[in-house]
Amino acid sequence: MIEDAITADTFYRELKSRFSGLLEKEGILKERVEINTRSLTPEEAIGITERRDFPIITGKDVMVQAECMGALGQAFTDAPSVFKGTLQDICALDIEKDSHDRGLFIAALNAVMKHLGKVECTVHCRCDGPEQCAADAAEYISSVYGQPRIGLIGYQPSLLERLSGQFPVRAADLSPVNIGQTRYGVLVEDGGIPCVSRSICSWADLVLCTGSTVCNGSIVDFLYLKDKILFYGTTLAGAAALLGLPRLCFADRYQ
Repeated sequence: MIEDAITADTFYRELKSRFSGLLEKEGILKERVEINTRSLTPEEAIGITERRDFPIITGKDVMVQAECMGALGQAFTDAPSVFKGTLQDICALDIEKDSHDRGLFIAALNAVMKHLGKVECTVHCRCDGPEQCAADAAEYISSVYGQPRIGLIGYQPSLLERLSGQFPVRAADLSPVNIGQTRYGVLVEDGGIPCVSRSICSWADLVLCTGSTVCNGSIVDFLYLKDKILFYGTTLAGAAALLGLPRLCFADRYQ
């Protein structure tokens, strides 16, 4: 696992270095492997769901999808772009400073890691999958952690509803649509205020943090939590494997 006291620039530099090293080891860095990346519609991303408050449906998130040699990788981002290029082009993207490049890189990283057999769950579950995934997450947490106080970083409605019915929960999000609102019996606090996030993480026995923090750059704010954090979702798949970050995702069960 990478060191917890790390800046965003250092984090992304290390991530790119490890990815480039893996591509060289696998002998595919210089191959003309095409990476095709595009934004998905909400229906393409998560299907038709009864629940209508997923951020991708309300327009607060966009999912980009990359394809590499038949393998798919996705990433939630607020800065989507369209891209077509080689693995060398991917490694040349400015992921330290450019959020558009970062979303492309993370999606492509997930697709490549899936192709290489290094990760699972790189494609988001669809339709009733999020509800099943939330139930599995609650069961896993109960079996491993007992009855922890949970800090939920990032608004995932099915996960929040399931967890709040079983555990003490505090939640934080960056979207003004959710901040200050009570969702499923839980007040959604402002995750953009550092002292708020710190308070939630200090209070919690277990922090569930959205993997999309790897795209918005805030992931470095949570690395210090070490054994009390789990990053959830598909976005962090490749980075978690390369950097040794703990991750919770059951998406492949519902494809």
